[in-house]
Amino acid sequence: MATKAPSTPLPPPEAPRDCPLCPRLVTYRETVSAREPDWFNGAVPSFGDETARLLVVGLAPGVTGANRTGRPFTGDWAGDLLYATLEKFGFSSGTYAADPEDGLKLKKAMITNAVRCVPPENKPIGAEINACRPFLQSRIAALPDLKVLLCLGKISHDSTVRTLGLKLSAHPFGHNTRYDVEFDGRPLTLLSSYHCSRYNTNTKRLTPEMFEDVFAVAKEIVG
Repeated sequence: MATKAPSTPLPPPEAPRDCPLCPRLVTYRETVSAREPDWFNGAVPSFGDETARLLVVGLAPGVTGANRTGRPFTGDWAGDLLYATLEKFGFSSGTYAADPEDGLKLKKAMITNAVRCVPPENKPIGAEINACRPFLQSRIAALPDLKVLLCLGKISHDSTVRTLGLKLSAHPFGHNTRYDVEFDGRPLTLLSSYHCSRYNTNTKRLTPEMFEDVFAVAKEIVG
């Protein structure tokens, strides 16, 4: 079923850097900023190609990763695996050097997060996920060529399902799950993967080969 047009105007696709919506996240952001004033310390914007056919939806910025660098999945282990996989499947050009000034560009792909500000212990609460969901909805709406949503982890998957106006009971999370869905009348494919975190890879819950299997499906769909 297609999502209905929102009753109120959507916000811009990107949250303001000093987004005030979630008091707990604002407090944590300010605490980290006081300790590390040279870090980005704000709502991290999406990164990639505005003609994206693939949108990768992560969980939230890591405190020493994207919260430090200002670019999704940049500066931590999860980014090392994600960007290497994007390169392998032809979704990037240039060399990833874990630095937003490395010159890396995404091709027909974009990366965003379900929650744009860093949460304590990498664990956003329900109210924060809900507050940030309109930005995800706007981000999806602003990509006219989008074909595939690829969610990393259950929180990302569940928030995306809700963004699409669908029932979680009919679209449960799992690794390499695939659902044919619609957004505002546009057909999309919803794919999901275990998150590419160091914990998941160290415990072998997710291997590089498993991660690549999901991207192979995405690549086949987007062409």
